[in-house]
Amino acid sequence: MLPLSVIKAAISNPIQVELKNGETFNGYLKGCDVFMNLYITDVIRTSKDGETFYRLAEAHIRGTMIKLLNIPDEVMEKVKDEEELKRNEKRHFYGRGRGRGHANEGNEEGGRSGRWGRGGQEGGRGGRGGYEGGRGGRGGYEGGRGGRGGYE
Repeated sequence: MLPLSVIKAAISNPIQVELKNGETFNGYLKGCDVFMNLYITDVIRTSKDGETFYRLAEAHIRGTMIKLLNIPDEVMEKVKDEEELKRNEKRHFYGRGRGRGHANEGNEEGGRSGRWGRGGQEGGRGGRGGYEGGRGGRGGYEGGRGGRGGYE
């Protein structure tokens, strides 16, 4: 899970940011950019000694100054669930590709068989499509089907 995706999922949730100089900012995350710059509203700023508090309407925190982010557990669970869904969707299309076709006539080993694909001995069919549309494998022996193709 990438840090920026977690931060984007935490938008409009409470967040605590600790800076490299020791100050902390508590508030609601309004937005972030690709440099991890944060925009926070309803901010309570605590000095590094922990004794002085400041209330601010908004704060902009530069990404290079951030030491630590405390994000609610609900947001972390939400991001994990979304990543799991994406991972499962990618697996759904595994093995679908453009096959090499089959042989109409028998040719010798390695020769073209009919209109499509490379046949094996006795003109075997071409293999299934590979992962993400990769080419299918060579045809099998005596009209048998070839194996699955490789990665595109």
